[in-house]
Amino acid sequence: MTDIVSALAQLFDVAVVRTLLGGLLLLLGAGISFLVARKFAVTIVSRTIARTRTQWDDALSNRGVFTQATYLVPAVVLYYGLAFFPGSIDMVERAILAYVVVNLVIVTSRMLSAGVDIYQTYPISHRRPIKGYIQLANLVVYALGGALAICTLLAISPWGILSGLGAMTALLILVFRDTILSLIASVQIAAYDLVRRGDWIEMPQLGVDGDVIDVTLHTFRVQNWDKTIVTVPTHKLIEDSFKNWRGMTESGGRRIKRSILIDQTSIKFLDKAALDRLSQINRLEPYLTGKQKELAGDNADLGKNTDLLNRRALTNIGTFRAYVEAYLRDNSKIHQGMTFLVRHLPISPNGLPLEIYVFTNDTEWGRYESIQADIFDHLLAALSTFELRVFQNPTGFDMQWIGGTSAVTLDS
Repeated sequence: MTDIVSALAQLFDVAVVRTLLGGLLLLLGAGISFLVARKFAVTIVSRTIARTRTQWDDALSNRGVFTQATYLVPAVVLYYGLAFFPGSIDMVERAILAYVVVNLVIVTSRMLSAGVDIYQTYPISHRRPIKGYIQLANLVVYALGGALAICTLLAISPWGILSGLGAMTALLILVFRDTILSLIASVQIAAYDLVRRGDWIEMPQLGVDGDVIDVTLHTFRVQNWDKTIVTVPTHKLIEDSFKNWRGMTESGGRRIKRSILIDQTSIKFLDKAALDRLSQINRLEPYLTGKQKELAGDNADLGKNTDLLNRRALTNIGTFRAYVEAYLRDNSKIHQGMTFLVRHLPISPNGLPLEIYVFTNDTEWGRYESIQADIFDHLLAALSTFELRVFQNPTGFDMQWIGGTSAVTLDS
């Protein structure tokens, strides 16, 4: 037993053995410190965060800031533990410092991302997105951190590397062309408030028609109405034209611009029987009363036997147009403070277009379509009351009817 103790004492007197054992103990201490920080400290911090009402600490936890910071603990233990080894290699110290720099860069990047998460909880984030600027800041942090880590590892001044970047400007511009263009575009988008998250935009040339779900430094993403997601470079918003429907949403009115094609052969003057029948329509009573007085005054000097074309008379298309206007005026779902037109468009081979140009006071897509459909359902059904017909090209049914009529004519 004495011999064994003596042999161990002689072995520990060897510097190399002492260094190896000390190194192993130091590594063991660093490992234990990491486990303590990871298993206990992070757990305590997470439980404390869960009990708070603030959101910024939740964002830091969700982004893994505290978890990443635990990787710094063993580095600190190793760095200060090397003081007990007078003959320690300088390269080891530099490697530890470079490792610390890399971890600090990662922690800083995650903190910036957490800042974006916190910012997006405020309403202003929809008008002034900062995700693109944070990505640029991350790029700068990683570039500077990488340069600093390399300089620390090689024991050279960082100013030497940074000064050499001037000669690489042309190469950097070529490599980071899209980043530079996107940065300029992001500044313009934010300055002029061109696009926000949640805006409905259209870019037909790029297949974009939907809501903006994300705006970053390099790209913006749009979820189209068919639920596909289109990713487009941010600078395309400046280079190409696009339509933003935000103005429609903010105005509180959505446009209806649709025509009913009237068969021109059904247009005629109204006789007394038609006038009496249409006078029963409450919406038309004020119009017909006023119009008949106006026409009676204009036709007073013409006599009773004057030809119809020599005097003014009401037509079914004009009366129907007045009815459409009155019907829309009474519709509570039509915005009365915006453009309100019921007009004729130029006659075409497809009939006379009677265009309705109004705005609904509900901009939600589904309800807007329902309002529009209800209006045209009613007006199409009302056409026959005015002895008007909708123009449409002959269908198979029309051909069958013509064929049946011809057959009957030939048989007779």
